Amino acid sequence: MLFGRSRNLVGLDIGDSSVKVVELKDLGRGRGYQITKLGWEPLSAEAIVDGQIMDSQLVIETIQRLFQRLRIRNLSVATALYGHSVIVKRISLPTMGEAELAESIHWEAEQYIPFAIEDVNLDYQILEGSSLSGEGNMDVLLAAAKKDKINDYASVISQAGLTPATVDIAAFALQNAFEANYEFEPHQVVALVDLGAAVASISVLHGGTSVYWRDINIGGNQYTDAIQKELTLSVDQAEQLKRGEEVDGTPYERVLPILAAVNEDIGAEIQKTLDFFKQISAADEPLDRLYLTGGASQSVHLKEALAERLRTKVEFLNPFRKVPPAGREVTPELLNEMTPTASVAVGLALRRMGD
Repeated sequence: MLFGRSRNLVGLDIGDSSVKVVELKDLGRGRGYQITKLGWEPLSAEAIVDGQIMDSQLVIETIQRLFQRLRIRNLSVATALYGHSVIVKRISLPTMGEAELAESIHWEAEQYIPFAIEDVNLDYQILEGSSLSGEGNMDVLLAAAKKDKINDYASVISQAGLTPATVDIAAFALQNAFEANYEFEPHQVVALVDLGAAVASISVLHGGTSVYWRDINIGGNQYTDAIQKELTLSVDQAEQLKRGEEVDGTPYERVLPILAAVNEDIGAEIQKTLDFFKQISAADEPLDRLYLTGGASQSVHLKEALAERLRTKVEFLNPFRKVPPAGREVTPELLNEMTPTASVAVGLALRRMGD
């Protein structure tokens, strides 16, 4: 189930360039959570391309190595899907009971899902509060993911010796991490942008309620591709320069204008998405803040470029702001290293029965 909840799950975020894992301890009585296990392993660029697993054995071995290194005993995991094989829509329907909705949801979904309905796993949730379409209607959150992609991810997790207890959607996990660490104002509009290697997941929240989601094909790979093309370098050399290292006498300063140009391209794509949200939204309030996360969020001057283009405050999302380590095993250095990349894994680890 895309909206299902399970107890004591380990968050396993399988991204295009790395695998991240988080295990949390629930302190109970509303006292929050602590981190008991935290770590990551890199993946080669060929292992997962645009969310599609290309080298399953490599992914399996990476997951196994990570769980063995961290000595994680809990083998039940929650993972997340990204990209265009995942569709999330907020739709308005005439007010009806849950039984009637259950009977009609597949027919309704066919109008919004660009895949054959038999090829997707479908889930839905009735949203509380007034409908965006006015009285006499109700809003429903509709989520669909292609069965073959769910099966691909579940298969590598199973072959790694783990149990894929929940397959979530990355945008929902990101929202979980945000809600565990930040407060909302009643009419505040915020955007969450998770900028990975190949995909950016964008969510818009209005007063703490999700109102818009979209995954777009932009990410850190665009920086590497641009450096490689402009300076005629290999992928590895371009990656080194992107990280600030000198390569064969090419100083890092030569890549700064290239990075700035990609910052503008990424900013333009994010702006297009947010402009489209404004056109279809009933919310009159302006965007109050954008929270940036993901490995590519640390690109030089990206935060400043987004703030200037969008004319709004831009902050880095900290998934550990109110989720501290439980002991010395999770060091301050590891925490700082993984702050930009662990948001989805933290959100997955927060999945609990009865929430």
